[in-house]
Amino acid sequence: MSKRLATLQALVEKGTDDPFVHYGLAMEYRSLDRIDDALRTFVALRVSHPDYLAMYLLCGQMLAGEGKRAEALDWLSAGLELATAKGDGKAKSELSEALAELG
Repeated sequence: MSKRLATLQALVEKGTDDPFVHYGLAMEYRSLDRIDDALRTFVALRVSHPDYLAMYLLCGQMLAGEGKRAEALDWLSAGLELATAKGDGKAKSELSEALAELG
């Protein structure tokens, strides 16, 4: 187990509510090709912090890469809606591009 993974897991187990820690854990799982763990972590983050915009693009891309098109569309579309509501042009552009790539 990587030191980074162990540190992030320990922080989550201690009950941190920092969305960046949960996002970091999901990304670490993703980098280790632990896709199911990454998805569980992203889903938990979406429940606890639905306004954490960064997760939508990365989870959508991960799901698309796994051939889970419908789930990817759900995440990317939800992210696009949030980016639009927040007025975040950069995120809106990135999410729109990812959606266009999925067709």
